[in-house]
Amino acid sequence: MNFNLRDIYSHMGVFALGIAWTLVLFAIASLAVFIERLFVFFRSRSISKRFAARAGPFLVQHQHEALVKEAEATKGSHLAMLLGGGMKTFLAKCRAPAGKLGPVELTRREMVRLSERVNADVRRGMSVLATVGSVAPFVGLLGTVVGIIEAFAGIAKEGSGGLGAVSAGIAEALVVTALGLLVAIPAVLMFNFLTTRADALQLSLDAARSEFMDYLEDLGAVKPTAANGAAVATGPELATHREGRDVRPA
Repeated sequence: MNFNLRDIYSHMGVFALGIAWTLVLFAIASLAVFIERLFVFFRSRSISKRFAARAGPFLVQHQHEALVKEAEATKGSHLAMLLGGGMKTFLAKCRAPAGKLGPVELTRREMVRLSERVNADVRRGMSVLATVGSVAPFVGLLGTVVGIIEAFAGIAKEGSGGLGAVSAGIAEALVVTALGLLVAIPAVLMFNFLTTRADALQLSLDAARSEFMDYLEDLGAVKPTAANGAAVATGPELATHREGRDVRPA
């Protein structure tokens, strides 16, 4: 028997073939997640840069309704998802009756929840890479152990032994272990690479969230402008509601 992969594959048992094809499916799943996450990160970064360039003038001119509409129209940007949701919450709380917490504090809490959802979306699918990287070597080892057991069972059945009798079976079994390592090592590398990119993206989003909250706090008594040009009550103006005066925009 020539020990090439084609011959080894043709002599594999049913169990060894099942293990081998399971590892191949693991490899395909890992590669699919890696490519999909790379596409998502690249698209989010590219679209977020364009959104930031358009959102800046809206904030400077206090055109907050326009910012919300721009964020809702921007798909695939985690920055737009975060800032658009935060501004939408801020405007809604400004129009609502005053409560114990002001619009800025309520928006801060909503931004934390939005950030958690964005983080979950950024890392979606990466658990597949972690699972493959940790499980694939053991799956390959399982195939090796079963293959060696079958090789020695064949020796017992034939009643003869020796290196020549078991070498073919052991080689077939060890190929499965090698396949498990070939699947696991790239999966670990891909997971570490994507984790680094996800951490960098999350760090930039946290910085944007912090700057956005600073903007809302500095806004103070400045009135955000609605789409129809009417002023929206903010900050100290909401206190007048407790005195029975209507502060909602006309």
